[in-house]
Amino acid sequence: MLEEALYAAEAVAAQHMYADEGLAALGRELARIAPKLALTVARGSSDHAANYFAYLVMQRLGIPVVSLPMSLVTLHRAPLAVDGQLALAVSQSGQSPDLVDTMKALSAGGAHTVALVNKQQSPLAAACDWAVPLCAGEEKSVAATKSYITALSAVARLVAHWQADEALLAALANLPQRLSEAATHDWSRAVEVLAPVERIMVVGRGLGFAVALEAALKFKETCAIQAEAFSGAEIKHGPMALIDDGYPLLIFAPRGPEQLGLIALAEEMRGRGAQVLLAAPEDVASRDLTLAVADDEALDPLLAIQSFYLMAARLSEARGLNPDLPRHLSKVTCTR
Repeated sequence: MLEEALYAAEAVAAQHMYADEGLAALGRELARIAPKLALTVARGSSDHAANYFAYLVMQRLGIPVVSLPMSLVTLHRAPLAVDGQLALAVSQSGQSPDLVDTMKALSAGGAHTVALVNKQQSPLAAACDWAVPLCAGEEKSVAATKSYITALSAVARLVAHWQADEALLAALANLPQRLSEAATHDWSRAVEVLAPVERIMVVGRGLGFAVALEAALKFKETCAIQAEAFSGAEIKHGPMALIDDGYPLLIFAPRGPEQLGLIALAEEMRGRGAQVLLAAPEDVASRDLTLAVADDEALDPLLAIQSFYLMAARLSEARGLNPDLPRHLSKVTCTR
């Protein structure tokens, strides 16, 4: 897991070299088609990448994006009206039957189907109109790391080409260097605080919520910590009742209009006795963990999760676990 997370910068550079032309062509086609709705189809870490896609597309293009429960198609055969709309699947392996069957059904219904998939020679790639390689290379660790980061970068590239955003494309060109810098940030404080805990809340908002979701999953699968992700806007609607003395919270507060509210939330939770780890850029004086910043704030979540992954691998070992072999889990999960 640690080695693969450290390879993320090289994988993103490979994606720029080998997949950018295809993403540019797809972006131009989407601009021509002008869908009014997009559906995402994914599970696990890939679904967290789809969450990032949804927020970025709605934020920058104004197109509503919906996460599709696959059982509507695979079990209920729901007659979805998707003609002319976009359906995006995200996957590392491209093998899960429910993912493949759903995209086939959406294609039959007239949707424009796209797969962001690490394994191009896969049933999912064959089922879609467009298949874009993530270029992450082989992942041997059960816990996805570099494939998640390359999924986020592919999403950002697609959106940048879709709206012809030269500033975002320029920032993406510098992303490998920024990821390397994020890998040098010292998050040992988090290992020290979290080594003995059994539960944690992970908080984010906006584009950063995709990072909170992914971090909570990694806490569960690699560290055996019961973790839940919440939006900073939702935590007071019930979850706050769980807070007692020493309750651990990891709050991601990257740049953006959500940041001030997340910093204020961290201070409030500290006042209620919680053990808060605030991850924020260097200019936030109250931070506990430092977040790297990209050349465009839309890419900050990629740097945040890069720093987190390295910490999570070390935390797993500090808890006496093997992050590469989570119990009960396998690399490819097949559901129907």
